[in-house]
Amino acid sequence: MAIGSFFNIFSVDMAIDLGTANTLVYVKGKGVVLDEPSVVAYHIRNGTKEILAVGDAAKLMLGRTPGSIEAIRPLKDGVIADFDSAEAMIKHFIRKVHKHSTFTKPKIIVCVPQGATPVEKRAIRQSVLGAGARKAGLISEPIAAAIGAGMPIIDPTGSMVVDIGGGTTEVAVLSLGDIVYANSVRVGGDRMDEALMSYLRRYKNMLIGVATAEKIKESIGSARKPNDNRGAAMQVRGRDLLTGVPKEIEINQAQVAEALAEPVQQICDAVMLALEATPPDLSADIVDRGIMLTGGGALLGELDLALREQTGLAVTVADDSRNCVALGTGKALEYEKQLRHIIDYDS
Repeated sequence: MAIGSFFNIFSVDMAIDLGTANTLVYVKGKGVVLDEPSVVAYHIRNGTKEILAVGDAAKLMLGRTPGSIEAIRPLKDGVIADFDSAEAMIKHFIRKVHKHSTFTKPKIIVCVPQGATPVEKRAIRQSVLGAGARKAGLISEPIAAAIGAGMPIIDPTGSMVVDIGGGTTEVAVLSLGDIVYANSVRVGGDRMDEALMSYLRRYKNMLIGVATAEKIKESIGSARKPNDNRGAAMQVRGRDLLTGVPKEIEINQAQVAEALAEPVQQICDAVMLALEATPPDLSADIVDRGIMLTGGGALLGELDLALREQTGLAVTVADDSRNCVALGTGKALEYEKQLRHIIDYDS
């Protein structure tokens, strides 16, 4: 066996969807092999931090930690907010998937929000290199989402993708394998959770945590009020702001839709802005093809109908929308020679 072939056996090149809420890792030739929350928990002892847990185990600690433990999310609005924690998290995930790290370091491609600044891109690249990658490439999130959704972005026709993640919503019009127009707004699943927490605090005098808000959104979340002005309901537990003791109340779908009205409208406004900025010939293509929704936020109930009402266009939620960015970044890794022009390896 040639030495080069021997090393390739142990080379686990990866594509990473480094998301605000979740990090997904795609291994070349295997597909998505890891999907865990972007959370790191530290044990603080004598002023020094020691990693206690990363991913699923760390998320369970959010909002429930004693003074000696700190659980944080290293990314905010799609970019790195805590450099050291992000590097530690990436290193943990690489080691979890890369079983033969003593032989060779992996090449890694990471998706970044279209609106990320050069400083933010540099921080992501340095975190990946610091975590053990031999080479770090960056790919724009909307391009990755479109590839993962199976959109024909290489064709000389216009395609519109709306990727709704935890921290950002990426709206892009693509043609001939590149971006014609793109807009990134810092509204996503996190902002929806905050809107629910704010609504219950203001109208129900109840304080809830992020985990409870996320559960409400996933269970009965809706972008439109139901026809009966009530819809499905669920019991919610939190702390009464007036008495300070725990209590349980019922919240229905209409109330959730009211709470989410502002972030939903911001997403709709971003889409309308993109449509207004799209060249006429590509606009005609979008009328034919419609709009593709990707990302975890695309699973919000009736969001496609809310967008359809405002734009008058067909709106489709991608199959496996939550994994589209990871799958698209993975395809860029698999077909690197053909898609080299959309991967940025420069520092």
